[in-house]
Amino acid sequence: MKKRIGSYPRVRVEGGGRAVVSQAGGVLLVETARKTGLDQAISAVLTPWRKPRAVHDPGKILLDVALAVALGGDCLADVGMLRAEPAVFGPVASDPTVSRLIDTLAMAGPKALHAIRAARSEVRARVWKLAGASAPDAPGEVIVDLDGVLVLAHSEKQDAAATWKKSFGHHPLMGFVDHGSGGTGEPVAALLRPGNAGSNTAADHITATRLALAQLPKQHRRGRSTLIRTDSAGGTHEFLAWLSQRGRWLSYSVGMTITDAIHQAVLKVPPSAWTPAVEPGGEIREGAWTAELDGDVLKGWPRGMRLVVRKERPHPGAQLRFTDADGLRLTCFATNTANGKITDLELRHRRRARAEDRIRHARATGLRNLPLHDTAQNQIWLEIVQIALDLLAWLPMLALAGKPRLWEPRRLRLRLFSAAAELVSTARRRHLRFARHWPWTDVITDAVQRLDALPDPD
Repeated sequence: MKKRIGSYPRVRVEGGGRAVVSQAGGVLLVETARKTGLDQAISAVLTPWRKPRAVHDPGKILLDVALAVALGGDCLADVGMLRAEPAVFGPVASDPTVSRLIDTLAMAGPKALHAIRAARSEVRARVWKLAGASAPDAPGEVIVDLDGVLVLAHSEKQDAAATWKKSFGHHPLMGFVDHGSGGTGEPVAALLRPGNAGSNTAADHITATRLALAQLPKQHRRGRSTLIRTDSAGGTHEFLAWLSQRGRWLSYSVGMTITDAIHQAVLKVPPSAWTPAVEPGGEIREGAWTAELDGDVLKGWPRGMRLVVRKERPHPGAQLRFTDADGLRLTCFATNTANGKITDLELRHRRRARAEDRIRHARATGLRNLPLHDTAQNQIWLEIVQIALDLLAWLPMLALAGKPRLWEPRRLRLRLFSAAAELVSTARRRHLRFARHWPWTDVITDAVQRLDALPDPD
């Protein structure tokens, strides 16, 4: 009989290894937190919740959980992966201590949430200043996308309910700053809502917008340099009226539902008024046209609002709606931007689709499931998820270049964070030596050098 030969080499497996650090690439997140001052800021605002003679700092505990989530964890107990590597992550609290802190912050309610959000806002302003030309406000405009997220629940958690998609869970409303085509995005709002919360609830959109604006550097909280962008769920009279009351303070680009009035107005648009839509490179989009509506269709809506409609040939197999016309799919959005071609405004609104990428990243970073029972606890979890997403956005912004700048969280974990390293102690200093043969070792070491070159926080 022939000896069977497998496709992979056979190695002996045993425990007892020493001087090897798993998840050593997580040092990039640690250095990002340190250089941005996030660790100091979170520690300072959570000081009121530190008990006398406590061993572990509440800010360090919360940030450790966020680091675990950024590394791929999806529950409080996953902080254990940091506890196993004290040489990189320092002393990490026990699971009971972590749970007690979450309960304490949940009982503090809005006071604790405000403290955490204030720290994130303070650090965000510093990060954008450090990023320079890579900052989201470098083009002169900050774009905030609002969108709802369905988070399924598989147990009777507080406020879990049937959703509009006939699933069961929660329906948070999220806000993300768009980094444009050269980056990803970062979270600036997370409003936890029951599963049966409406998609187009104006009060929730107003609250989420307020939370998002509070996260931006002060110069962007008022002024036309900030654009609020939503899908048709934001196209309500109350929300647009609230945005318009800010006068010159805010710009908006909000999707609108094709009502019968809009449909009739589209049918009256002469063929000569339709302009071919454009692609990001400026080339004409075949089979798509845009036009601006005026007249009676704008009655009852805020003054200065512009209504832009797009018609396009549907994709093969797409099912048309009753509101479509002449076999063409209709979409519409409203904006108060007075200047600019409607084709450019339509392209700007269409880029709102990048919010779907941000939601996908959030699902891969702790938002696949809300692991706790009470709503107040899960709201703290949402803040932890946002801190993790902040770190995953700030690291590429400050330390990565080229293609790695656009890597999504899953790819960052697979190629960078999961890399192991040898821990070497010499001259009272500890060194992490990553494998020379690992394809992305240069990306890790170059990123560390860029972070080291940044000034330390005050």
